[in-house]
Order: sequence, then C-alpha cells, then structure tokens
Amino acid sequence: MALEVNLPALLVGAVVYMVYGGIYYSILLGKKGQDRSGPIKYIVAVIVAFISSFLIGLLVQSTGAAGLAEGAMVGGIIGILISIVYLKNTLFGLISNRMFLIAVGDHLVIFTVLGAIHGSLV
Repeated sequence: MALEVNLPALLVGAVVYMVYGGIYYSILLGKKGQDRSGPIKYIVAVIVAFISSFLIGLLVQSTGAAGLAEGAMVGGIIGILISIVYLKNTLFGLISNRMFLIAVGDHLVIFTVLGAIHGSLV
C-alpha cells in the first residue's frame, strides 16, 4: 500500500493554513507579531504550512480516515497532542499562560481543519 498525499488537498490545506494563521495571529498579536525577524518568518510560515498539510495528509491516509468527520478527528488528535506539549512547557514556565492559550487555540483549530480537508478530499 503506497501512501500518496492528494495534491489538491495538500494545496488547499496549505493555503487555508496560511490564511488562517495570518488572520489568527494578526488579530491576537497585532503589532507585537510584526517586529521580529523580518520577512524570513513569512517564508518559514509558508514552508510550515506546506509541511503541516503534507504530514496531516499522510496521517489521514495512513489511518484510513475517509470523510470530513474522520479526517477532522485525526487532525484534532494531533492538535490535542501538540496542546499537551504546550501545557507541559507552560507548567515549567517556558511560555506564558497567554501564549499557551494562543498557541493551543491555533493548533487545535488548524489541525482539525487540515484533517477535515484531507479526509474530505480523499
């Protein structure tokens, strides 16, 4: 069984990730998010969007999830796992409570959406 990521789902997922991230972080961080590392952060954000969409696509396909709900469940589980890591980091004082809530909200939503996209475009 060869694992192949659906190209339209990969592209749609990456674009949705970028649009969502741009809106989410500009609303929550405002000008604070604009003063670090110049344009390189945007290049990295695009790369992260494509890598994330690709990996979620692989996971959705490898679990056999088909359909919006099953794909969303796979993506949601990934979002929960990432949130648990952020919780641990918050408990040890590595990130603030506010940044924890921002990051968790972002990851829970976007990975669930990516899973739904990949599940429904199988």
